[in-house]
Amino acid sequence: MPKKINPKIIILIGVFFTSFSSILTRVSEAPSLAIATYRLGITSLLLAPVFFIKHIPEMKGMDRKTFILCIISGIFLALHFASWISSIRYTSITSSTVLVNTQPVFVVLGSYLIYREKSSFRSIASILAAIVGSVIISLGDSSMGSNVLYGDFLAVVGAVTVAAYMLIGRYARKNLSVTGYTFITLLFMSLATSTPLTGYPPRELAIFLALAVVCTLLGHSIFNWGLGHVKPTFVSTAILGEPVLATIFAIVLLGEVPTLTRLIGGLVVVSGIYSFILTEAAESKENSKQQAAGSKQ
Repeated sequence: MPKKINPKIIILIGVFFTSFSSILTRVSEAPSLAIATYRLGITSLLLAPVFFIKHIPEMKGMDRKTFILCIISGIFLALHFASWISSIRYTSITSSTVLVNTQPVFVVLGSYLIYREKSSFRSIASILAAIVGSVIISLGDSSMGSNVLYGDFLAVVGAVTVAAYMLIGRYARKNLSVTGYTFITLLFMSLATSTPLTGYPPRELAIFLALAVVCTLLGHSIFNWGLGHVKPTFVSTAILGEPVLATIFAIVLLGEVPTLTRLIGGLVVVSGIYSFILTEAAESKENSKQQAAGSKQ
C-alpha cells in the first residue's frame, strides 16, 4: 500500500498555489470586479456537481436565519475579493498580500465587540506589533504617491471584509457552501458598475481559469480540508507563507523588488500575527485543560 501523504505537506502545497493569486491578478488586463466574478463563477461551476450530490440535504434543512447569514457572509466575501484584487492594481504585491493577511487583528476586534471575547496582554501586544508593521509599510508607500496608499487601503479593506465573513460564519453551518451566493453578489456588483463580463480574449480567460483552479480549488479549498486533519493553528500559521512566496514570485517572475521599508514592515506584520496565533493556541489549550479538570471535580 502507498504511504499516506502527511496532511501538513498538502496544506503547504495549498499555500504554494494560493501565492500565485496576486501574480495572476497583476498580469491580467481585465477589471478587478470581472476578475473576481469569473474566479468565483468558474469555481462555482466546477463545484456545482459535488454540491448538488452532497449538499442538497443541507439546503433543504437550512433555516431562514442560516440562509440570511450565508447571504450576508457571501456579500462580505465578495467585497473581500473585489477590494483585495483592486489593491494589486495600485500597490506592490508585497504590501497587498501582507496587509490583507492582517485579518486576525480585525477578527479579534470583532470578537470583542460582537461576542465580548477578551484577549490576553500578550495577544494584544502581538496585534499591536502587526499594526505597527502595517504603519511602517504605509509610511514607506506614502513617498510613492497617493495611488499606492489607496492600494494599501484597499488591501486593509480586504482584511476587514474577510474578517467579517469569518465572524458571521461562526453562526452558519459548517461545510455549507456560500460560493454561489458570493458569485451572485459579485455578478450584481459588476452589472451595477457596468463592468464588462464578456469579450475577453483567450489569454484573460486562461488567467480566470487558473485563478479558479490553481488558487481557489487547489489553494483555499485545501485550507478548508486541512482544518479537518490538523490543528487550526498550523493552517493559520502556514497561510502566513503566502505573502513571503508571493514576494519571491513577484521578484522572479515580474522583476518587482520590494523596498527595504516594505520588507521591514512585512516582517513585523508576519511576526506579530505569528506570535498572536501561537499565543491564542496556547491559551485555548490551557483553557481546555482547566475545563477538563473542573469537570472531573
